[in-house]
Amino acid sequence: MDQQREKGGDTNGENSTPKMEGNVPIPRPFMGVKDRRFASFRMVVKGDYLDVESNSLLSDILSKRGDQKLLFADRIMKLSGSGKIKQRAMMITDRAIYLADVDSYALRRRIPLASVDRICLSKLKDNFFALIIPTEYDCLMASTRKTEIVSILVEATKIKPAYEISVVFSNRIEYRSSADTTKIVLFEEIEGGIKTRIINKTYR
Repeated sequence: MDQQREKGGDTNGENSTPKMEGNVPIPRPFMGVKDRRFASFRMVVKGDYLDVESNSLLSDILSKRGDQKLLFADRIMKLSGSGKIKQRAMMITDRAIYLADVDSYALRRRIPLASVDRICLSKLKDNFFALIIPTEYDCLMASTRKTEIVSILVEATKIKPAYEISVVFSNRIEYRSSADTTKIVLFEEIEGGIKTRIINKTYR
């Protein structure tokens, strides 16, 4: 399997001068591996894109669980176990990841950072990322702010070596969509974009 694993380090590669093509900067690969869209390279980092402090339903989710340090909040797309795409409000604190319904803001899932073993991404210019959680089922999501999300999760666990999250790059990602189902995401660069296929893993 063509994989590359990274742990810690300069997650964005923004500290050095970018290469230029004419007067246009060429986006550096994320963590030295993953290709990036130009829009991703130019994106302004804000952190809280949902204004959680002004949303009593979202802020209550955090306060009821003793979480006070919000690191990131935004809407993301999540693939369910049945393959349906659902929009979720994602919040990341220094302790956990929260996924809530975007209409009712009801909490759908809380994932302690300590339970996340690794984050899987392709090496191409797509928005997918998978959270691999050995003690539960995994989570496949997509976001235009994927680089920011991954960087925040890596940085949040750097100071806690016992459960520092690693990042794996491969154009073939396996994840458990439910307790008894494993799926494979295949990424392929084609003319005009990226082709993504999700198939069920079969056992012989």
